[in-house]
Amino acid sequence: MRKLSVVNIDAGLFSILDSVTDPEVPVLTILDLGIVREAVFTDDGLIKIVITPTYSGCPAMDVIQFEINAALENAGFHNAIIETNLSPAWTTDWMTEEGKEKLKKYGIAPPAEKTSDPSFLTGSGKVIACPHCGSNHTEMISLFGSTACKSLYKCNDCKEPFDYFKCH
Repeated sequence: MRKLSVVNIDAGLFSILDSVTDPEVPVLTILDLGIVREAVFTDDGLIKIVITPTYSGCPAMDVIQFEINAALENAGFHNAIIETNLSPAWTTDWMTEEGKEKLKKYGIAPPAEKTSDPSFLTGSGKVIACPHCGSNHTEMISLFGSTACKSLYKCNDCKEPFDYFKCH
């Protein structure tokens, strides 16, 4: 089983939840993203799943909750409670290494090593490697890309635009 930074997950629920993909970045599962914080069978026979959005107000959360319920019902579980928890706030540190690799292969630069970005204090730009050619000769075009959790960059070597999955 791959390393996840979840608080508590039942092994019986792992494969079910690992089939649910993010509607905004369909190459990633909700386990790759690390938004599942808890998935357990309760003492009263219910399934409790706690998820944390990548951003508070993330528009994909309703779809994700629907897809979790659908996956559980397809597996024969009709008694799930899905809770959204905003604290602690989600961080890219919760993403799996496999998820970061999937992003890169999909053409999205994965988050940099640090969750905080002090570059705005110094005026220096963040160096993001191009997921297409690997060049560090890139520049940010827009702070927001195709979704709020991504920035739009372009590579000055291969000339390809790409999204960068922002750290936070």
